[in-house]
Amino acid sequence: MSAERPSPPTPEALYRRLLDILPLPRSLTGPGVSATLDRMGDGLVRHRVPTGTKVLDWEIPDEWTLRRAVLTGPDGEVIADSDTNPLHVLGYSTPVDVELDLDELQDHLWSDPELPDAIPYRNSYYSRRWGFCLSENQRASLRLGTYHARIDADLRPGHLEYGERTVRGRGEEEMVVVSHICHPGMANDNASGNVVAAAVADHLAAGPTPRRTWRFVWMPGTIGEIAWLATRPEERAATVGGIGVVGVGDRGPLSWKRSRTGAAEVDRAAALVLPGLDPDVVFHDYSPWGYAERQFNSLGVGIPMGRLSRTEHGTYPEYHTSADNEHFVTGPSLRGAFDALVGIVDAVDANLTYRNLAPDGEPRLGPRGLYPSTGGQRARDEQLAMLWILSESDGRTDLLDIAARSGLAPDLLDRAAVRLAETDLLEPVG
Repeated sequence: MSAERPSPPTPEALYRRLLDILPLPRSLTGPGVSATLDRMGDGLVRHRVPTGTKVLDWEIPDEWTLRRAVLTGPDGEVIADSDTNPLHVLGYSTPVDVELDLDELQDHLWSDPELPDAIPYRNSYYSRRWGFCLSENQRASLRLGTYHARIDADLRPGHLEYGERTVRGRGEEEMVVVSHICHPGMANDNASGNVVAAAVADHLAAGPTPRRTWRFVWMPGTIGEIAWLATRPEERAATVGGIGVVGVGDRGPLSWKRSRTGAAEVDRAAALVLPGLDPDVVFHDYSPWGYAERQFNSLGVGIPMGRLSRTEHGTYPEYHTSADNEHFVTGPSLRGAFDALVGIVDAVDANLTYRNLAPDGEPRLGPRGLYPSTGGQRARDEQLAMLWILSESDGRTDLLDIAARSGLAPDLLDRAAVRLAETDLLEPVG
């Protein structure tokens, strides 16, 4: 299947795509979300859930529209400006236009002593407050006097928006690939996942029709997944697994966080694909802390979702700060993540279960055009793949299981199975 697709994007192209969305002021809602979705490729469908809608145990919050937030000092100097860096404003700040002294201002400032030169990312989605974020060094340098805080924003009923690109398959089962769009001004978290998922959607859509439907979704974290699960019952019922994509642009090795079961189809595919792309790949067991996988793996939902990342979130000092910038990510890292996601998608899409229709001994492949007419030659890979498939296809063992046992690539086994299924030797199950 992959041979018929266009060439994959270059590292430079992926990096340029990341730079395009990096400055956008993303949040749970608002213009930054819409602007990001504008750049996620052709065929994107937008969905809107109104403020106040009950979604599972949550409720869609008010929509936040930020025009500009500026903090000026006693001499009129600009201390913080959201136009310079969207992290300067506390996410979801209420509007304010007030003068106050430094002592009063301190209650509305956030900084991070552990990374004194960086602006931290902070938000207040569900509690009404306002504020600014500064580097610790900048905050320590503030002088006594009167400061002017102006946050030109609206916080009022509106909607939560997310976008989908669907690559339709031949079967009824669906897989979902999720990337978050709620973090502003940071390259690894979330911009890297956004552009890699978009590039893979482009790549998959330009190739032959996959077996399964692949639904790529860009949504705000937590409340976005909750809203999707609550308002899309048909899509939820058709979805048999998923992949979260986040933090894939830094210089760390590839990593895979397993689904809650630890042995889902996506987990087995990742275990086969990723070591061949990165010998230092790291595998993490599931925990209910993280990103989209928390919601999809929950007991009542039960959609097994793994997560493709690099360095684990919260373990690198640049995390959730302005130091997670264009210099923190690389084009080769983005391309490596692209290759990893394509590899997992292809392995999952190729996975079928077959039944050997001639299980008594080894059937003759030669008369069926599946084996060379001259004996004594070294077995070609595809012939070996056919023998493995016939050996293991008991109607319960799928191609990923056979790949793990045989050491053969999933796409090779898929090609061999298709050839066998064209004869009277093999049939797909289900």
